[in-house]
Amino acid sequence: MDIKQIIEQITADKKEAGGIKQVYYAACGGSYGAFYPAKTFLEKEAKDIKVGLYNSNEFVHNTPKAFGENSVLVVASHKGNTPETVKAAELGKKAGVPVIALTWIEDSPITEYADYVVKYTFGENKDIAGEKTIQALMTAVEILKQTEGYGNYDKFLDGVSRIDRIVKQACKHVANRALTFARNHKDDSVIYTMASGAGYGAAYMESICIFMEMQWINSASIHSGEYFHGPFEITDAEIPFVIQVSEGSTRALDERALSFLNRYAKRVEVLDAKDLGLSTIDSSVVDYFNHSLFNNVYPVYNQALAVEREHPLTTRRYMWKVEY
Repeated sequence: MDIKQIIEQITADKKEAGGIKQVYYAACGGSYGAFYPAKTFLEKEAKDIKVGLYNSNEFVHNTPKAFGENSVLVVASHKGNTPETVKAAELGKKAGVPVIALTWIEDSPITEYADYVVKYTFGENKDIAGEKTIQALMTAVEILKQTEGYGNYDKFLDGVSRIDRIVKQACKHVANRALTFARNHKDDSVIYTMASGAGYGAAYMESICIFMEMQWINSASIHSGEYFHGPFEITDAEIPFVIQVSEGSTRALDERALSFLNRYAKRVEVLDAKDLGLSTIDSSVVDYFNHSLFNNVYPVYNQALAVEREHPLTTRRYMWKVEY
């Protein structure tokens, strides 16, 4: 059953109860970040449907009171065994809320509590259109289309058909820049990421999952709109930034932050979605594809950085090694 069919089934089941009124996304780490475009999509495009994005453990311990018969819960866990996310799925199952689980491994603990399982693509040669972020987005897009309607549905699907080629060309485009970045930042103890809009989740993932988890570099993801409300005070010629300049409605926020960085900072890596080819996607839907572009360009940088630092991306001190 594909996502369109899943949402058709859920919509039919909830018709007598008043339909879908809330959509909750719950996950941890990279999966949490991957849900950001879906959250942003429904926040911007839906008139009546409310959306919430939660860390799984917070969802379990701070469950919204609206969570009930008019809700849908979407969870994601790469190997299907993240304890907090499995618990969130179990909570949904016990509440009688339809649970959609996105995972790479179908035969995993989370599927026990899922009404619907969506397997996404993963790996070096993955189809970007089938990855976790796009699959999560499709749950949001289909829910909107099948309830309130979505006038840009066909344009969105056209964007899905283009994103794999765009991303793979962009990765080739940044290959040499990534090598230079790695050489220039191999000894840094801190690197900040910056972004806005639906692509912010990619900056968040790069900060917590790569710089902090996999490279042990201090980091924080800064929202471009919040940069001028505190964080810009740490800007100087030595502090390194990676800034995503998105295509779409929040580009002005990123350009404003970049303009300031260009005046006062000297170590700024700019990932511009326009330069990387995203503008070939229709402007009415392009916002929602920034994440997939940036999140799949980052690995080119990450692999180069790991080599220069002689610190493999698989190295851990605590994760999976001690009790937590």
